[in-house]
Amino acid sequence: MKKKNKKQLKFGLLGHNISYSFSEKYFTEKFEIGHFDNCEYTNYDISNIKSFSDVINETKGLVGLNVTIPYKETIIPYLDKLSKTAQKIGAVNCVTVSKKKKLKGYNSDYYGFKKALIPLLNEHHKKALILGTGGSSKAVAYTLRKLKIEYDFVSRKPDEFQFDYADLNAEIFEEYQIIINTTPVGTFPNVAECPDLDYSLFTKKHIAFDLVYNPEESTFLQKAKEHGAKTKNGYEMLVFQAEKAWKIWNE
Repeated sequence: MKKKNKKQLKFGLLGHNISYSFSEKYFTEKFEIGHFDNCEYTNYDISNIKSFSDVINETKGLVGLNVTIPYKETIIPYLDKLSKTAQKIGAVNCVTVSKKKKLKGYNSDYYGFKKALIPLLNEHHKKALILGTGGSSKAVAYTLRKLKIEYDFVSRKPDEFQFDYADLNAEIFEEYQIIINTTPVGTFPNVAECPDLDYSLFTKKHIAFDLVYNPEESTFLQKAKEHGAKTKNGYEMLVFQAEKAWKIWNE
């Protein structure tokens, strides 16, 4: 993409209640620093996925979108095509818009999470618990499969193959030494909230990874850290997935 192209190119984030979002600030600063004077990034805060078509039809010059909660899965029927990875994951967080308004969905969450998680891993990190079952959890599960790490889901409304939060005892914590929060619990402004766990079960052998990045240290991470766990928030993952999205939009 030529920086001096006079045609205005629009990018944005699709989601609901996203005024706190990382993406708008990140890309606006990126465009300023890189002198991408023809690029603009906007939040498209919609209360229903049905309004997605209006965003596409009414936004002139739109070439790329990030997608966040709660539309990573419900957006799929509105797309013309999916990348192989997005198809396997079953969730989309990046969309390209062609000149003819053809839409293709990708998943860069997987890439971002993988790059953020790998530096934390030690030999004994063989099994993971994924808290939550939404769109982000699917990218996390796909990453763990690729890394040959076994995993199970934890849900407030578990099916027969998932754990309930009440099931998580000392025995399970001994077996699963990576705990990943993919839920929005603890996100600003509800910073005092955290997943309903017995945090005394965390040890120095555990990794606590939170996809939440605002606040910088969520209550989940704070409590896990108090018991010696290695902790990481979702900021680095977001930067990696954002850069991957930028690459996809420019291919």
